[in-house]
Amino acid sequence: MKIGFLNNPIAGMGGVVGFKGTDGLVQEALRKGAKPVSIKRASKCLNELKIDFPSVILSCSGEMGENALKDSPWRDKYKVVYSYNGTSTSEDTKNACKVFLDENIELLLFCGGDGTARDVYSVIKKDVPIIGIPAGVKMHSAVFATSPTAAAKVIEHFAEGKTELREVEIMDTDEGAYRRNELQMKIFGYALTPYEPVLVQSGKSIFGGVSEEKAKAEIARFVREFMVDNCLYILGAGTTLHKIAELMGLEKEKTLLGVDAVKNGVIVGKDLSEQELLELVDREDNVKILVSPIGAQGFLFGRGNQQISARVIEKAGVENIIVVATPHKLSETPFLLVDTGNEEVDNELCGYISVISGYRMAQRVEVRRG
Repeated sequence: MKIGFLNNPIAGMGGVVGFKGTDGLVQEALRKGAKPVSIKRASKCLNELKIDFPSVILSCSGEMGENALKDSPWRDKYKVVYSYNGTSTSEDTKNACKVFLDENIELLLFCGGDGTARDVYSVIKKDVPIIGIPAGVKMHSAVFATSPTAAAKVIEHFAEGKTELREVEIMDTDEGAYRRNELQMKIFGYALTPYEPVLVQSGKSIFGGVSEEKAKAEIARFVREFMVDNCLYILGAGTTLHKIAELMGLEKEKTLLGVDAVKNGVIVGKDLSEQELLELVDREDNVKILVSPIGAQGFLFGRGNQQISARVIEKAGVENIIVVATPHKLSETPFLLVDTGNEEVDNELCGYISVISGYRMAQRVEVRRG
């Protein structure tokens, strides 16, 4: 079996520094203290990937693949078929995919985010199934496994003929608009992916309508009722959290897609990075984190809010996390997921929690590792 594998070295670097993506902002992200994350997630997948019959992985030189492979159990079972110089670009991703097709691969594994998925799809189309290791700031496309470990399992089951192939959407957002707190999503096409419930995520959904807005208002009214003075509230991204800020008269200051902090009815930190959150939490005795899961996908942490990292969660305390979601959103997400990149923190977050779903109403929902 021939598997093509490529890694986007810059994927996800903007997450912890509060960027909404990394396209065109690598140097600025590095100046703010960002570190590569994709190589670690790619290595985790490769280290856990076990296929019983003879297989080979075709990959790229350096950080685009070889660096993760040479220290993995696949160290003697890979071949570099595409080389690049300097810093890799989206054109390198596309060119590598062309080589993979010429080499007659049977599956393409990539590590990155929606931008990487879009570049891969632009060449692969439906010629070969693709599966993504999630490593970007945002992963709205439905070709991603829920975690690096899940990606390894999907590939193993695909090799054994135990998975079905599905056509799923390749989605991406306008990063310029995203940074302006405007969510402009677009479907670029439909790719083939080995599909398995639980192991492969759904595409992001946006729920709307009068009943949804009413539910958000009821949640906001209840949350506002129990918010106390002298407590720092970290507000995650999304329309439900924005509705809470609106009820507090902060709708013009709260970012829709960023992470902000409120204390005593005042915004004390806007569009914060991981480091800025850590500094704020260090100065406070009482901290609460309010988040809402991504529609249909169900992720609480690890998708679109990497600023609220495992380090931030540890400092604030798992017991100080408050989850809010409308009944409709919960009906589309039978369980919630976490993928902070820290297994100990993920395990602490797992179990049954109460999710605020209306005015003085809550539902018991299970949280699982991605």
